Amino acid sequence: MKRLPARLAAWRWQELSLRGRLIVLVAGAVAVAVAAVSLGSWLLVKAKLDLNFDQQLRSYAQLAASAASPAEALERLYDADRPDRDGDRRFRPERGDMFVQFLDPDGSARIEGRDRTVPLSPAAVKVATGAAPDFSEDRELDDDRFRLLTVARPGGGAVQVGKDIHGLQETLGDLGFWHILVCLAGVAVAAGVGLVVARTALRPVETLTAGAERVARTQDLDQGISVQGSGEIARLAEAFNAMLVALAVSRDAQRRLVEDAGHELRTPLTSLRNNIELLVHAGRQTDPARVLPAEDRDRLLADLETQAGELTTLVGELVELAKTDRSAEEPHRLDLAEVVEAAVDRVRPRAANLRFQADLRHANVLGRPRALQRAVLNLLDNAAKWSPPGGLVTVTMTGLGDRVRIAVQDEGPGIPEADLPHVFQRFYRAEEARARPGSGLGLAIVDQIATLHGGQVAAGRGERGGAVVSITLPVADS
Repeated sequence: MKRLPARLAAWRWQELSLRGRLIVLVAGAVAVAVAAVSLGSWLLVKAKLDLNFDQQLRSYAQLAASAASPAEALERLYDADRPDRDGDRRFRPERGDMFVQFLDPDGSARIEGRDRTVPLSPAAVKVATGAAPDFSEDRELDDDRFRLLTVARPGGGAVQVGKDIHGLQETLGDLGFWHILVCLAGVAVAAGVGLVVARTALRPVETLTAGAERVARTQDLDQGISVQGSGEIARLAEAFNAMLVALAVSRDAQRRLVEDAGHELRTPLTSLRNNIELLVHAGRQTDPARVLPAEDRDRLLADLETQAGELTTLVGELVELAKTDRSAEEPHRLDLAEVVEAAVDRVRPRAANLRFQADLRHANVLGRPRALQRAVLNLLDNAAKWSPPGGLVTVTMTGLGDRVRIAVQDEGPGIPEADLPHVFQRFYRAEEARARPGSGLGLAIVDQIATLHGGQVAAGRGERGGAVVSITLPVADS
């Protein structure tokens, strides 16, 4: 239960708007500063007044110490109509606000200015016996507060001079009252200044908020936020604009992928549907002359199996292409040679009729290992598809200064010059490739992964007449 107020205060603070928090913080900071300055000023003035009062009281005590009796001493004080050494008359004695008390070494007291003697404190007694130096104290006497100063007399004993400090306390009280008013006025002014500061400081934030709400309402990612200045708000606006650009690119890529996928899926689905309808129609025939021959039925079933496999591959590569940009895999420093070697080991069992030769070198890159292995696997699968039985697929890694190049070369027919600029486009298939299984997405995935890692892809003809497809990636800083 004791922690409830703290939790409530924290909840209320969290519920405040940013403008409200700025106003509270500015007003609070100014209030603390004004309060500190006012308190320091009041303490300094109090210390000065106390010092002046004590100095005046000490001059009175020294004047009274040479008198023969308390009555004579008090008359001397009242007759001393002169300012103190600083020219200050504020503490000049008036009749009725002082008393003088003589203390004998044996502890007896004689007083003037009061009806009865003032009880002696142990410290005052020590001054009278010569066991202690001068001593000052504040005492409450008959509902009045006095400051007493006890000093030793030349002939022995001590003299006590007391003066009412009501005037001093009243002055300090008035001074404190005005300081409090100044503090309250400062807080009020600070709240107004905080409101102006909050409005001025948050105007760019309000512009940014309005822009974000407009984008959320209209779904128009082409409308950015105007950037003014170079401060934190300007950086926030630039980040927001960069986010809008990234969202627009992502949405365009998604739309293009959906359109391309719809176009590419239409052909195999139509073929599947036609073959299935033909088989269903043939199965319903009762006329022996119209029954589908066994060899034709087997051919249709084989086509269905092939088309289903191609469709499965196409859907899998579409999913792979769609999720590459949004991979949850975090990039980290890795040895690219290990990634390439793992990809070669994976492709060997499914291309047992080919020979693979790897010339690798250690190169550290900052990347996602699964994505990079997928890119190398696609290059190897592409090379295996075009290589003749018993052919050699060569994988080489070459250092290019601050970059490293992975090249995969096969012994196939190579890529025609007219097709080289298009091989990394989605769903692009050359004339020779349309008779072979594939979706036209393998190299597009390689290009997307390379771009994600700040690299480039290239394709050309090799020295042995086959195709050479490569990925170039930046090397991680040492």
